[in-house]
Amino acid sequence: MFAGSKKDHAVRARAYALAETGRFTIVREIEQALVGEGWPDAGIVLQGKYVRQAIAERLATHAH
Repeated sequence: MFAGSKKDHAVRARAYALAETGRFTIVREIEQALVGEGWPDAGIVLQGKYVRQAIAERLATHAH
């Protein structure tokens, strides 16, 4: 399981959900969407290699 706060976990979960929508093509777009939704620290939470790789894999799986 990830270390960090419940807030960090919520940001990661939302990032994964956004990646699975098929509306985004790169991780940076997910970060921008999260900031737009009111998660100003999304870039910090998503900076880990594992997290970014997991998002990228979801993006690739759900690309249109």
